[in-house]
This record gives sequence, structure tokens and C-alpha cells, in this order.
Amino acid sequence: MIANFITGLRIILSITLIFFKLDNTFFIILYSICGITDILDGYIARKTKTESRFGAKIDSIADLFFGIVIIKILYPIIVSNELCLIWIIAIGIMKLISLFVIFNKYKTFAIIHTYLNKVTGLLIFLSPYFMVFLNKVIILYLVCFIATITAIEELCINLKSTKLEINKKQY
Repeated sequence: MIANFITGLRIILSITLIFFKLDNTFFIILYSICGITDILDGYIARKTKTESRFGAKIDSIADLFFGIVIIKILYPIIVSNELCLIWIIAIGIMKLISLFVIFNKYKTFAIIHTYLNKVTGLLIFLSPYFMVFLNKVIILYLVCFIATITAIEELCINLKSTKLEINKKQY
């Protein structure tokens, strides 16, 4: 129950981020809270033994909202680089195909929680902090590269699986 509330809070805070610029102090604070809640909800669910399919689904939805908001915030950087834009669209298409495969096989919405998905999520989360000090395009290329490998792994798992394993750690 508490973990699901924290996840819901992350959805609301993620949407709130749209109203601030990347270099705004309030953005960094809200953004950091989103990251903390992403770690806390799963930790609390495991410690209180309240893990559930519903909790896993809303966590995936919260991750999706957060990802969409980050793409929206980084949009000016992304559209200024055609390769990056095409690359992100290709990753998105692979992720959508993966969701479609899961839905066709198991009649449910799910995103597999692999190690690479977690690494990609961490890189996406850390990107705005890195962009303050490093070249934004190089950071985007690095994230896109890892996200591509992750999307391919997830799609392979979903195509070859015979049962839905949300917490499959690797291919």
C-alpha cells in the first residue's frame, strides 16, 4: 500500500517536471525526488512483503511517464540532432513491439525488469546531472546505445519466452 502510494507520487511529480527547465533548481529537486521514489517503492514493497502484480504494473507505468517527461524536456536537444531523433524513435518502436508481443502472448501490459533495463533507467536518470558538465549530445548517444541493447534484449526475451517473468534479470 505505501509502496504503491510512493509510485503514484512519482507519476504526479514526473508530470510536474514538464513545467520546469532542465537547469532550474526546483526541477533538479523534483527530479531527484522522482529518482528516490523509484528506488524506495520497490525497496519498501520487498521489505514489507507487499509486492504485487498491480504494484509492478504501476511501477512500469510510472517509469513510462518519467521517461516520456524526460524525452519532452530533452526534446530541444534531441530534435537538433537528426541521428539522435531517429535513434530514439527506433528504440521506442522496439519497445512498443515488445509490449505488443507480451500483450499478444499473455493478454497483459508488462515491461520486463532486466539488469539492462535497470542500467538504462539509471543512465536516463543521471543524464540531466551529467549534461550540466558534459556534452549533451555525447550523453544522449551513450544512453541511446545502452537503450538499444536493452530494447533488443527485452524483445528477444519476450519473443522466446513461454511464460511471463516480469523480473527476468537477463537473457
